[in-house]
Amino acid sequence: MRENRLRTLWAQDRAVVNGWLAVPSSFSAEVMAHQGWDALTIDLQHGVVDYQAMVTMLQAISTTATVPVVRVPWLEPGIIMKTLDAGAYGVICPMVNTREDAQRFVAWSSYAPRGTRSFGPVRALYYGGADYPTHANDTIVRFAMIETAQALDNLDAILSVEGLDAIYIGPSDLSLSLGCKPTFDDVDPKAAEAIAHIVERAKAHGVKAGIHNGRADVAKARIALGYRFVTISSDARLLAAGSQEILSAMRG
Repeated sequence: MRENRLRTLWAQDRAVVNGWLAVPSSFSAEVMAHQGWDALTIDLQHGVVDYQAMVTMLQAISTTATVPVVRVPWLEPGIIMKTLDAGAYGVICPMVNTREDAQRFVAWSSYAPRGTRSFGPVRALYYGGADYPTHANDTIVRFAMIETAQALDNLDAILSVEGLDAIYIGPSDLSLSLGCKPTFDDVDPKAAEAIAHIVERAKAHGVKAGIHNGRADVAKARIALGYRFVTISSDARLLAAGSQEILSAMRG
């Protein structure tokens, strides 16, 4: 089976640099993948990407060594299984708030006897290889999103779930839930304290921690804290920022 470079990089204690795809275009996904990102995450939750566009984007990413990850819309078995069948090598699941949520997520993303994932890896066989069914459980990466005060209260219980590989922090939602302003980078002190606490508990449980960022300097600082999967910006934001830079130079 094709290796999952997320696991390879983590085995070397290296941080994965992840890009974010909100634009429903196979060509823009292909362009992003050819820039050398370690991983690219297709956003089905807050982007404007539907399932069919996602499949073509996964095909485009497959022309490179970049690892394809998908954030599903919600904790729901059908979309988790279809995303994996399409060839995602990592799944980020929003709003995992309890141990039971995490257990359901692991079960729905794992074949029996570990879980209850239905068998039908139609495209995953082409991406992962003919032996995909044998090795999928140990190759794909499962990220539970920790983004609420409830999840923070249940953090150790969530992190102790067998088969959960990683967690992913949405700083904006976490900040909102803690009564702070929603932002990626310059978070309020209460949210900053939670972000530091979460990564420490993840390390204690042997679970990798990822987080969303808007700027590279913030991502580097969070790597220093112990985060090993850092998202920086998105295709839509990069498109806007590049345009703004040029227009500012022309009109300034």
